[in-house]
Amino acid sequence: MQRCAWATSAPEYVTYHDEEWGTPLRGDDALFERLTLEAFQSGLSWITILRKRPAFRAAFAGFSIDAVAAFTAEDQARLMADAGIVRNRAKIAAAVSNARAAQELPEGLSDLLWSFAPAGPRRRPATLADVPATSPESVAMAKALKGRGFVFVGPTTAYALMQATGMVDDHVAECFRASPARA
Repeated sequence: MQRCAWATSAPEYVTYHDEEWGTPLRGDDALFERLTLEAFQSGLSWITILRKRPAFRAAFAGFSIDAVAAFTAEDQARLMADAGIVRNRAKIAAAVSNARAAQELPEGLSDLLWSFAPAGPRRRPATLADVPATSPESVAMAKALKGRGFVFVGPTTAYALMQATGMVDDHVAECFRASPARA
């Protein structure tokens, strides 16, 4: 079975690619989890985050926006001591800050993020080299999020979120998960 080349180097990647990556995902808490994990991934390998995801979910109350928004300085200190997650003070503070910003969105996080999904047909990447790191939509998403008080959400993080949650379909042409509608 042909997969995107990035998905073959570890069993966790195979499962993530085959079952999650590029599958449309909606829901405020579900997208908050993905946004938070993409921010934690910045500067690291995604496999590090995948392997720590169960610990992240436990440490961040299942990524409930309301629960994380209520985290105190003591909670943030607890997270800094948790060897099961990536212990980065700025990223932990960003997760709490972003949960609070998400609470303030009248349309909800899911609707806001999905409003940046590109409309219409896009050319399917033939190889990984053809997959962009950003797009005009991810630049606009990052700008809108920052304007609403979110941090650690640049255009590259926004594009990775869009890929992971099915807002864009960047499975390469030979991949078995490539949508026939875009072939």
